[in-house]
This record gives sequence, C-alpha cells and structure tokens, in this order.
Amino acid sequence: MAAYDMQKADIAKRLARIEGQVRGIARMVDENRYCIEILDQVSAITKALQQVSLGLLHDHLGHCVADAVHAGGPQAQDKIDEATSAIARLMRS
Repeated sequence: MAAYDMQKADIAKRLARIEGQVRGIARMVDENRYCIEILDQVSAITKALQQVSLGLLHDHLGHCVADAVHAGGPQAQDKIDEATSAIARLMRS
C-alpha cells in the first residue's frame, strides 16, 4: 500500500487544478498575453507542484522509511538512501 493512499483524493484534486492552470497558460500563449502574466502563472504552478512533492515526501518518510527503519536490516538503509536521493532531486528542480 502506498503511503499516500489516504490522501489520494486530495492529491488528485490538486493535480487536476494544476492541469487546469497549465491549460490556462496554453490559452494565454495562444492569446498573445503579456509575458510577465504568463511567467506569474508558471511560478504559481511550480509552487503548487512543489507542495504536492513535499506532501508525498512527508508521507513517504512517515510511512515507508519509518516502517523500514523500524523493521531494520539492509532495507532500512536502502529506504533512507532512496529518500535522500529524492530530496536531492527536488532541491535541483
């Protein structure tokens, strides 16, 4: 079971909202809207995606990593390494 299963509906709503924002930006480009207005919307979408990422990471740490650490063994270190890599990728984006 994925750690985010309990919040799956909330995540789906957020992603649908983001999808609508992306379609809105495409319309703005088609309408030759002012560049700064489009950039403001891109920034808003970026922030929204970051919030989704942080929520997923929080759930992963709280469930998957915590469970693996509690169980011990080599899988615990694998989960910690996996989470660290995910954090590094998020920081680069």
